[in-house]
Amino acid sequence: MPEIEVERTICAPLDTVYALAKDIERFPEFMDDVEEVVVLERQGSRTISRWVGVVKQFNRKIEWTERDEWDDEAHVCRFAQVEGDYSKYEGVWSFEEAQGKTRVKLRIEVEIDVPLIGPLLKTVIARLVRANCERMLDGLAREAEAAAEGG
Repeated sequence: MPEIEVERTICAPLDTVYALAKDIERFPEFMDDVEEVVVLERQGSRTISRWVGVVKQFNRKIEWTERDEWDDEAHVCRFAQVEGDYSKYEGVWSFEEAQGKTRVKLRIEVEIDVPLIGPLLKTVIARLVRANCERMLDGLAREAEAAAEGG
């Protein structure tokens, strides 16, 4: 599956957006496609967490355990599935200051091996992953901008 990249400028300070992104347990509160996130381990810059996502179009849940490596100095998170429903799930979040706002980029590679899956279905899955990534950034933006406004 091709690599998917989305980016967005959020009208909130870098520290606010980055702290919210690291608070992954809150994702189900503002991301419709995330049903549950449970942190299993936090050790230094590494977080291991269990996720349950919802693919409403297929009426299906996807579950995986993920390792996140947070670089607080560079404002980057590299993540990858350590076990779960994906054949491949890995990527990078990056956050950079942009004149009082925050530029967020999300690059992700996702593969799901489904027997007899055709090129058409792989195209549909790629579109769904892109839409999911965009909704993730939308949710992050809404929460960060509300927090920046004191709400």
